[in-house]
Amino acid sequence: MSDEPRTPKDPTRRRVLAALAGAGGLALTGRAGADDSPTADPTKIPGRPPSSLGGRSPHARLERLSAFGSISGTPLQDLHGTITPSDLHFERHHAGIPAIDPAHHELLIHGMVERPLKFSTADLLRFPAVSRIAFLECSGNLRVDAGEETTPQFLCGLTSQSEWTGVALVTLLREAGVKPGAKWLLAEGSDAAVMTRSIPIEKAQDDSIVAYAQNGEPLRPAQGFPIRLFNPGWEGNSSVKWLRRIEVSDRPFMTREETSKYTEPIGNGRVRQFSFTMDARSVITTPTYPAVLERGWHELRGIAWSGRGRITRVEVSLDGGKRWQAARLAGPVLPKAHTRFTLPFRFDGAPMELSSRAIDETGYVQPTVRQLLDARGPGAALYHLNPIVGWAVEGDGRVLYKPLAWRAPS
Repeated sequence: MSDEPRTPKDPTRRRVLAALAGAGGLALTGRAGADDSPTADPTKIPGRPPSSLGGRSPHARLERLSAFGSISGTPLQDLHGTITPSDLHFERHHAGIPAIDPAHHELLIHGMVERPLKFSTADLLRFPAVSRIAFLECSGNLRVDAGEETTPQFLCGLTSQSEWTGVALVTLLREAGVKPGAKWLLAEGSDAAVMTRSIPIEKAQDDSIVAYAQNGEPLRPAQGFPIRLFNPGWEGNSSVKWLRRIEVSDRPFMTREETSKYTEPIGNGRVRQFSFTMDARSVITTPTYPAVLERGWHELRGIAWSGRGRITRVEVSLDGGKRWQAARLAGPVLPKAHTRFTLPFRFDGAPMELSSRAIDETGYVQPTVRQLLDARGPGAALYHLNPIVGWAVEGDGRVLYKPLAWRAPS
């Protein structure tokens, strides 16, 4: 490469100068185009110009926590508000993330319908769009083996919230014409596991969405690009990703995943089948491990949610469940959605134990682990576990997760 300076006629140099002029001449100072390295006084040096794709500050270190190769949790303790950035939405898949060309992807609706139909992804964009803010949660969202040095992300990071946009499933079913006697449908994905779930027709005609967008942008591949089913308030596996087929029937299909995984032993020879709805739950997100508190006032923060509707109340205990007081709910309080709660508290150096419990509009109260295990019985599967959890504040200000007095399923 030559070290000789380029002349003004050099086309590369002209393009650079034009770009600098378009940026208001800021680069003449020699700062435009530089990285985000901090400066001693940012008011003295012009910053970098706009870019085609936004990015986070290098000081905002946010990342998912991966485990087992097919799961990654949302960093609940690092987020504010209730919307999860799309690239931080938790992941759970059964056979990897398929690479799909939307131009060749179709959704087939058939079975007990008057008119079997195929929809391209472009077809779906021509239907009236609906949007809904709601949480999505994996049915196995609790680490029962968590130790003291556990963050909310590691403990229960398989819940996230987005604004989902797409076509109401009932609209597509009307186009196909559901026959009398139809009671179930099968949703099938295009992944290598060919993930399938049976869905009652009442849910499909209520609030199910064939979603193509999340938080204003096309779905991310890990979230089902180009289309997925979204069932608000139900366990995440029912919201089948990479949706390619819906078959309408008069009975459930009893497929591999819903019999081998999502039919849950609950002890004493009993099982729970089609346990779709996620129960009310809450978790404190601040302060939690690895925070170290200084003496004085702090704000306790967390999220609560219920698959049955709105959260009506969250109660917080500062003494391990002996006494409870109402937390403040930070709006908007939406049905089947994460709701923020807060409570100011004072740390004076005496040990504390922080915990929360959610109550939803049906009157359901988040249980203790003992109440949950007593109801399920020995041998219960590790699904739909929503017990009250706590965080111990040591005298020196260290905050540690308080492991549950868990009885391992037999």
